[in-house]
Amino acid sequence: MADPIKVFLVEDSQVALQILKKLLDSAPEVQVVGIAYDGAEALAKIPGANPDVICTDLQMPGMDGFDFTQKVMSQFPRPILVISNAVQNNDIDNIYRLMQLGALDFFPKPTTGSPTDYETMKGALVTKIRVLAAKRM
Repeated sequence: MADPIKVFLVEDSQVALQILKKLLDSAPEVQVVGIAYDGAEALAKIPGANPDVICTDLQMPGMDGFDFTQKVMSQFPRPILVISNAVQNNDIDNIYRLMQLGALDFFPKPTTGSPTDYETMKGALVTKIRVLAAKRM
């Protein structure tokens, strides 16, 4: 089996972070190698974690996802998946700005739901991470 895809999670919501971690921990092809509750903490931890993909929230205290994405791409470029309620299909301005800064894809913030919803969400998230991990920055 190939090495798992190393993912770093940046999320200020404990609930959302727990859901994301649970989704990813249940996928054998993915390994969560670090978590941070804001952009500044993440920037300090990313070099040591050396993730293949970074999943970040957009709306966070201190350093939002825009500033975080810009700093990651200038300091240690790697694929970024923005997971937020502010990157839905109708949030064109946020999506466009994030793409200009270097984010590669977007995913709605997960919520609790039925087991079927959970498996569907997990499949979609892992597929996005797998595709991003194959990108060379």
